[in-house]
Amino acid sequence: MNKLKKIPRLIIAAPKGRSGKTTITVGLIATLISRDIKVQPFKKGPDFIDPGWLTTVAGRTCRNLDSFLMDKKTIRGSFVTHSQGVDISIIEGAMGLYDGVDIEGSGSTAEIAKTLQAPVILVVDCTRMTRSVAAMVQGFQNFDPDINVAGVILNNVARSRHENMLRMSIERYCGLPVLGAMPKNKQYNIPDRHLGLIPVGEDMLLKQAVERAAESAHNYLDLDKILAIAAAAPDLAGGTKVPVALPTIKQGALANYTSKRPLVGVLLDRAFTFYYPENLETLSSAGAELLGIDAINDPALPQLDALFIGGGFPEVAAADLEKNKSLRVDIKNKIEQGLPVYAECGGLMYLGRTISWQKDQHQMVGALPFDVEMVARPQGHGYMEVEVDGKNPFFPVGMTIKGHEFHHSKVINIDRHKASFVYKVKRGWGIDGQRDGLVYKNVLASYNHVHALAIPCWAVNLVERAKEYKISGIRD
Repeated sequence: MNKLKKIPRLIIAAPKGRSGKTTITVGLIATLISRDIKVQPFKKGPDFIDPGWLTTVAGRTCRNLDSFLMDKKTIRGSFVTHSQGVDISIIEGAMGLYDGVDIEGSGSTAEIAKTLQAPVILVVDCTRMTRSVAAMVQGFQNFDPDINVAGVILNNVARSRHENMLRMSIERYCGLPVLGAMPKNKQYNIPDRHLGLIPVGEDMLLKQAVERAAESAHNYLDLDKILAIAAAAPDLAGGTKVPVALPTIKQGALANYTSKRPLVGVLLDRAFTFYYPENLETLSSAGAELLGIDAINDPALPQLDALFIGGGFPEVAAADLEKNKSLRVDIKNKIEQGLPVYAECGGLMYLGRTISWQKDQHQMVGALPFDVEMVARPQGHGYMEVEVDGKNPFFPVGMTIKGHEFHHSKVINIDRHKASFVYKVKRGWGIDGQRDGLVYKNVLASYNHVHALAIPCWAVNLVERAKEYKISGIRD
């Protein structure tokens, strides 16, 4: 793992969010793939939606890299491991290049660039700007001498005169190559909604946006120069060993399941899509067999030993989730019997009594004593840090857990006599700004999303609870 490896790579970054990074990254990857160039995508920071698009376009599972959640050795280990066998690795940044959680820029895209010694291509939204673009780019060049800003892509360019002024300003005052100029064109923008881009699996028509982005990248980007910049990156040593193979998730009812491996169900459908591949890989490497469950169509749970419910958009599919009453009742009954359940964000919402959205209220599982209300403003957005201060099935008391949250939902009408909080919020919002992590029997549900490369004991402990439940014979 520590042997130096030649890995062509680059980071697509920007001075600020909403500059067009995702659209340009998607288009760049798509057009490289069309030239039979193998691309491994990565996404800086905690995110589920952008990686879904990058995975679909690249044909390889996108991996998240985050210096707030992971140490440098883990970041390098994941990057080197998953970059094997490809021609180029492309990392999409988040927010502005130097934006982090504090004045030092901790958790920023720049930290990932330094950890991986990766050249940075800066995407600049040039709306209503000409010569000033050089001052902006020069500032990003000189702000941190350890960051290699190797080129610029101009976005939202109005016309040829505008483009010429921008190009000449950057080349004269910054000495950097302009690697492309994307014209103003809303038709290749990927649509979004309250949590960001619309997930890739929800509407196949959205793939037309990818095709248009790829066509524009082919027409307006200097692919040869971009590839040359990536190829000039220095050799890189690996780091912490990480799980490598995304496990096969079985689907459908399993008759006569006889394996000694505990069976862990994972809700996988259009309501629940927010799963880090590393979380599933770590569950598998810890000894679990994974089974996909469709919360919209499956009438009941099979004989599971544990259940993992990730995040997603249960509010969008609330009417269909409500219609599947038999599964909701079965999940509630299995929870009462002691089934170990770990739920994050959308999973927490689903286990409550109701979800209210757009003036409609829909019945959910009802295993946890609260209702959920969707609101216009984010209730929690960003990194989380919680301290475990109560007994629960999966984490020791006293442990600090780093994660992240992004939700427009809030928990209301909670009966605090029927469930216990076990997280003290040190950073973030959680359920009420002070507490998160509700425990009921063998259920732990919270707004905090964890990443297994940062908290590997999560998967180990979930599998241990599943083994205990399997041995107990309760499920039979």
